Amino acid sequence: MCGIVGVVSTTPVNQLIYDALLLLQHRGQDAAGIVTQQERKFFMHKAKGMVKDVFRTRNMRALPGNVGLGQVRYPTAGNAASEEEAQPFYVNAPFGVVMVHNGNLTNAKQLREELASTDHRHTNTESDSEVLLNVLAHEIGRVTSGAPLTPDEVFKAVRAVHKRIKGSYAVIALIAGYGLLAFRDLFGIRPLCMGKGRMAHICWPANR
Repeated sequence: MCGIVGVVSTTPVNQLIYDALLLLQHRGQDAAGIVTQQERKFFMHKAKGMVKDVFRTRNMRALPGNVGLGQVRYPTAGNAASEEEAQPFYVNAPFGVVMVHNGNLTNAKQLREELASTDHRHTNTESDSEVLLNVLAHEIGRVTSGAPLTPDEVFKAVRAVHKRIKGSYAVIALIAGYGLLAFRDLFGIRPLCMGKGRMAHICWPANR
């Protein structure tokens, strides 16, 4: 169980994400991370520990932008002691994608082998979240084939992800220059909810 949140707003989102992670702290207390986007550049800070300890004033000032993601981690896969496995995770191709994930992939070992031997993508941790991100990135790259990304192609890529991965998952991803993407497993085991405020759209997990 982890806590994830994504925010799109007309104003800076760093404080909104921080406040959301404080509310989600009960879902994970091992690590916390935030990524924001300004223009096409990502700004990220993540570390082991509680939200209030991970993010100091200097860290918050270094997270500009009106869209972003956050996560509090409760490790159910990978190495609980590894700071590298704190989320969000990032890949630079295609387009640049950052992702936060709550759930468990039951076929992560098989997928990791497929990523290396067939998709020619490298994973550097034992986290199944990194596996999921690389599967998503590969499928986005496959459906676009170097062309600009369209909503129909995003949905086609997500359908391909659903076919490849098994388990429970709720995902929020940010694609540089395009926007925020959220999806969950087909059975809704790891639910997501969406809220709309006067200045922001917010996705995060419903408490369950």
